[in-house]
Amino acid sequence: MASPIDVPALLRRLGIDSESTNAGAYDGAFTHGDGGELVSHSPADGARLASVAQATRDDYERSVRTGLETFDRWRMLPAPQRGEVLRQIAEALRASKDDLGALVSLEMGKVLSEGLGEVQEMIDIADFGVGLSRQLYGLTMHSERPQHRMYEQWHPLGTVGVISAFNFPVAVWAWNAFIAMVCGDVALWKPSEKTPLSALAVCHIIDPVLERTGWRGVLNCVIGDVDEVGEPMLDDRRLPLVSATGSCRMGKIVGPRVAARLGRSLLELGGNNAIIVLDDANLDLALVATAFGAVGTAGQRCTSTRRLLVQKGVAAELTERLVKSYSSIRIGHPLEDGVLCGPLIDGDAVTMFTDAVARIRADGGEILCGGSAVDRPGHYVEPTIARVPPDFAFAKDETFAPILYVMEVDDLDHAIRVNNDVPQGLSSAVFTDSMRAAERFLSHAGSDCGIANVNIGTSGAEIGGAFGGEKETGGGREAGSDAWKAYMRRQTCTLNWGDDLPLAQGVTFDV
Repeated sequence: MASPIDVPALLRRLGIDSESTNAGAYDGAFTHGDGGELVSHSPADGARLASVAQATRDDYERSVRTGLETFDRWRMLPAPQRGEVLRQIAEALRASKDDLGALVSLEMGKVLSEGLGEVQEMIDIADFGVGLSRQLYGLTMHSERPQHRMYEQWHPLGTVGVISAFNFPVAVWAWNAFIAMVCGDVALWKPSEKTPLSALAVCHIIDPVLERTGWRGVLNCVIGDVDEVGEPMLDDRRLPLVSATGSCRMGKIVGPRVAARLGRSLLELGGNNAIIVLDDANLDLALVATAFGAVGTAGQRCTSTRRLLVQKGVAAELTERLVKSYSSIRIGHPLEDGVLCGPLIDGDAVTMFTDAVARIRADGGEILCGGSAVDRPGHYVEPTIARVPPDFAFAKDETFAPILYVMEVDDLDHAIRVNNDVPQGLSSAVFTDSMRAAERFLSHAGSDCGIANVNIGTSGAEIGGAFGGEKETGGGREAGSDAWKAYMRRQTCTLNWGDDLPLAQGVTFDV
């Protein structure tokens, strides 16, 4: 069916022309590269939205040079003044939240409340960054040498490369770019080629702020393919840090390439997240958390709930309630009221889903509900529940689709072993009313994931905490807490304010 909104009017309000090819590079000016035309289609109905002129290697070079030139001035601006520029960007995002959120939903496929929520994440991290601009603290240490003072301070790195994924086309960029700019860095963004219009719209929103404040060149964007933009970023010594969000397979390429030049990488990769439900759990809470975690964003979040580990005493009841709740989930256009599950991103994702369902059946799993693609325009599938044993090998792979594996476990220790027995280590949760069980889950012998929750689901993290995971999830941390340190270099300083030159460790050296 047609979109329930006037798409050309929406795009015009966001600076995008639906009839002609839009600029694909932004570094204080919008530039039409000649790297070919990239057409964005909505996964909701396959309709053409608009096209972007892909950037070339020359566009990339120009953006890097612009960033380096701007960095020399930007890093000397006091951090609270950098925060003031970010505050104005947050206000611009607030003014465009409804339109940008609708475009995110239209281009990526997540339902409107999630599209709006993603823009709110951008606003929240901007607000966090404004406060952070007055809190880039170092430590003071006591020196073992008399009349000496030791302290550490933090300096900006330079140009931070940000490679973002389609499932969060704008928020994850903001997690990186907004914190980096407060730290005194500039940012170069390569957005997903599957969601170029969302990135371009962000550039149009922030451009008036950067122009008004005199800071064009702090936030730059190059929309292009891997050969022209992606690979140059990995090998470019002028980018001391590359933050990349995507699959584990992608991370295994990015990490070694950046490390080969002794650069830093911040990796946010796949997740295979489990919810543990014990016999004493509040099943009403567990039901809602599991359904949202597994079905939200059509299962295309890195924190989506993939596995449900249910203690045997409540397994039958919770599984029956989940299957019943899935029957009421409305699948459809993400901008329609009442829709809870929008489309997958493209036809390849649908094929991946159907292949996974076939593999589950072939390996002895039982499909309890769903399991099919939906025969309608767009890329829709049925949210699916599969009952499998805890050692089901295929469940150790991440399928980026709304497939939930239900596994019965004996007790908490058994559940923790199953939770940890996957290559990924992003998010995890336990539902229990037992303080002892909750604390064990959060202990050294509990979940091995970067995120561990009690009585809330695996998905929907707040920006105040550092976000990221372990093992093949990459080890990176973004957003809140002290994640800002990834975008800076640490410097230890010692000052001698006396007349002698004592050496550390009692070393003597008389000349």
